[in-house]
Amino acid sequence: MAEEYDLVILGGGTGGYVAAIRAAQHNLKVAIVEKAKVGGTCLHNGCIPSKALLRSAEVYATAKKAEQYGVEIGELTLNFTKAQKRKEEVVNQLHQGVLSLMKKGKINIYEGTGRILGPSIFSPTPGTISVEMNDGSENVMLVPQNVIIATGSSPSTIPGLNMDEEKVLTSNGALALKELPKSIIIVGGGVIGVEWASMLNDFGVEVTILEYGQDILPQSDQDISNEAKRLLENRGITIVTNAKVDGTSLKTENQSISIEAEVNNEVTLFQSEKILVSVGRKANTEDIGISNTEIELENSFIQVNKYYQTKESHIYAIGDVIGGLQLAHVATHEGMKAVDHILQKKVEAVDEQTVPICVYSRPEIASVGLTEKEAKKRGHSIKVGKFPFKAIGKALVYGEAEGFVKIIADQNNQDLLGVHMIGPHVTDLISEAALAKVLDAADFEIAEMIHPHPTLSEIMGEAALAVDGLAIHM
Repeated sequence: MAEEYDLVILGGGTGGYVAAIRAAQHNLKVAIVEKAKVGGTCLHNGCIPSKALLRSAEVYATAKKAEQYGVEIGELTLNFTKAQKRKEEVVNQLHQGVLSLMKKGKINIYEGTGRILGPSIFSPTPGTISVEMNDGSENVMLVPQNVIIATGSSPSTIPGLNMDEEKVLTSNGALALKELPKSIIIVGGGVIGVEWASMLNDFGVEVTILEYGQDILPQSDQDISNEAKRLLENRGITIVTNAKVDGTSLKTENQSISIEAEVNNEVTLFQSEKILVSVGRKANTEDIGISNTEIELENSFIQVNKYYQTKESHIYAIGDVIGGLQLAHVATHEGMKAVDHILQKKVEAVDEQTVPICVYSRPEIASVGLTEKEAKKRGHSIKVGKFPFKAIGKALVYGEAEGFVKIIADQNNQDLLGVHMIGPHVTDLISEAALAKVLDAADFEIAEMIHPHPTLSEIMGEAALAVDGLAIHM
């Protein structure tokens, strides 16, 4: 027997369950089809568990230098098992919270794999969802007025490399480690690779990053990338750029694993206990019935219009599965925008220039808007202000004074073009800059805001003043 719904969402990750809540708030009858756990990658295998471990690593790193603060600890040991247990407790608590929200919104959850059917006895248009239930029971048919595809993404791989999650890990395997290796090679120096490098280094693991491009964090402003590389190398992390890894060269011997990479036209052998592959993510579009529709794909990503509609106007897609900024907070907003369009509300698409991007390494990194290179490429005549954390009292009190804030503004109309940060708690500080972008603020308006003293946020005011050479404490 078929169940009818106003909206069925394929995928119960961050974007999917937020879209479901939004729809339920407007009295739509909603169902989620999820083959694993509601909360998706972000909650169970990404954002939350990795940040929980990063926090443990940060506390451990701080404890190592406790004497600088006048605190004498004595013998210091790391219990990685307890760190993993705490991670699971955080994830479980949040998972139960999401389940409670589903119950509150009377949102039905089907635990299984959903596939989109073509025109059938259930509907003259594609969109009926056949759910293959995890418990092996008979398939369930869901007949929705609208569908949102929110199936997310999975870690990409390197040709010829067997990802066994024992010796060669994705981030999923790394999160499940029971013991820390003595050494690890991280293939990929993007956001995820840098976060894992920072964390594992703080835990005492010998870390080597092999990055294919000329710089780590290749999407970041050049000054940020350079500073991140400098600070990570100062902590003992080996960073090799222009490294083309040969997946077929992998060899395992006892506790050691080796792989070759072509570095500046020379083949070099790298050895460690484990390898973590972090070379991006691919859309989860296989085996969900795309071929039964007119939906278009490009490099496996679903193509949508500004309202997140596919070629089938009643089928929407959001989050990692459509590419763009593959970030949980982007997926949530895309989900809400898609539901608003279904509700026939006025919708403005997410503007990527107002989206904050964060790296939870030590030190943290955050940005919003254009890099200096991008601003120049777009024809802007720019002015730039930079201010260091070492001139901020709270940063010295906090004991983390490395890094800076960089503000890029238009020379002609003072418009804020981009803000880039590296330093303590900048993943929190970036929200002020993001709000300034949303409100189309000028650099001098940030400078006019009275920032409380002593706080880390004072650096925003100083950097804004620095744009016109007027910084006070530098």
